[in-house]
Amino acid sequence: MLFPTPALTAADLHVLEQIDVMRQRLRHLVQGAPAPWEDRLRTFLTADAVAASNTIEGFRVSTIDAQDLIAGERDVEVSAEDREETLAYQRMMTYVQTLHDVSDFSFDKGLLNGMHWMLQGHRHTPRRPSGQWRPGPVYVTDPRDPSVAAYTAPDADQVPGLMGELVDWLNQDDGEAALVRAAIAHLNLVSIHPWSDGNGRMSRSLQTLLIAREGVLAPEFSSIEAWLGRPGNTWEYYRQLGDRGSQYQPDQDVGDWVRFNLLAYHQQAQTVQGRWDRSAAVWDLLEPAVQRLGQESRTISALHEVAMTGRIRRVRYEQAEGLSTQQAQRDLRDLVALGVLVASGRTRARTYVAGPGFPERALETARTPMTLTDPYRSAPA
Repeated sequence: MLFPTPALTAADLHVLEQIDVMRQRLRHLVQGAPAPWEDRLRTFLTADAVAASNTIEGFRVSTIDAQDLIAGERDVEVSAEDREETLAYQRMMTYVQTLHDVSDFSFDKGLLNGMHWMLQGHRHTPRRPSGQWRPGPVYVTDPRDPSVAAYTAPDADQVPGLMGELVDWLNQDDGEAALVRAAIAHLNLVSIHPWSDGNGRMSRSLQTLLIAREGVLAPEFSSIEAWLGRPGNTWEYYRQLGDRGSQYQPDQDVGDWVRFNLLAYHQQAQTVQGRWDRSAAVWDLLEPAVQRLGQESRTISALHEVAMTGRIRRVRYEQAEGLSTQQAQRDLRDLVALGVLVASGRTRARTYVAGPGFPERALETARTPMTLTDPYRSAPA
C-alpha cells in the first residue's frame, strides 16, 4: 500500500494556480531568445540543487565550490569525501536532466537502481549494496540521540513488492497535478527507504524527474532541492517526514505534506525568477561599464560571474567564452591591473573577486536581497 494523494483544498488550488502562472512565465523567458548569461544560470541552479541536497545529508560543499567541481577544477578546498559525493550526485542529476524529453520513457526498477548506483556506487559493499534493494533493516536515527530510531523502514522482504507498486503508480496517468504527484512520489520513496543509503537524495531526485518530465520547465529550473536545503526549511522538511510516524503508515492524510511542497514550489519559483531578473539587470549594467573600461565585450561574462556568485576562476571564464588559456589569463590580468578584479591564491587555485574599481551599481544590484512571500497567507480559506 502507498500513500494516497489527498484532495486539494481551495487554498491548495489557489497556490497551485499561482505556481503554474509563474512557471509558464519562466518558460516563456527560457524559450525566448537565449540570454548571454543563461547557461551560467543553469549551471548555478544545478550546482545549488546538488550542494543543498548533499548538505541535508551532512556533506558540506558550498554552491560556488560545487560549480567549480562540476567545471572540472581540481584545486577546490573540500574534503575528499565531500568532493566524491558532490560529483556523484552531479552525475546522477545530469542523467535525470537528460531524461526530461525521452519519447519512450517509462519508470522501472532497473532505472531507479541504476540511478542509485550512480549516486552510491563508490560506497558499494556486500553488506550495504548500491544499485539494489537493501538486504536488511534500515533506520533513520534521531539527530539528538543516535541510539533512538526516529523512523524504522518496512522490512526488507516487503521492499520488492512496495517498489513494484510504486513503479506501477509512477507509470499511470491519473490526471493528478504533476507537482502534487511529484511530491507524493517523493514521500512514498523516502518512506519505503529501499536502499541501504542515499534514500533522501534519491527521493528528491525522483521528485525533480517527475517535474521535469511534465515538460513545462527545463530540468535545471524544476528542482526544489535548493529550497529544501535552507536551514529553516530543512528542519521543517524533517518535521514533516517525522509527522508521518515512526514506522511505515501509508493509510493517512498527507495534505500537510502536499501543502509544504506547494509552498516550496512557489518560493523556489520566486527565487529563480528573482535570480533571472537580477542576472539580466546586472548584465545590462556591465555592458556600458566594460565599454568605458576599454575592455573586450567578452569580459562581461567574467564580471557578471563575480557579481552574481562572488568570484570566478580562470577555467570557468575560459570555458564560458571558448577562449584559449592565454586569452583568458590576459583578460583577467588586465582587469586586475585596472583594479576591477583582485586575484587571490596560487596559480592553479587562483580566484578573482571584485576589486575597488568594480562597477558599483552592478554589485549593488546583484547583492540586493529579495523578499519571498508565503502564498498561503493570501489564499482563500
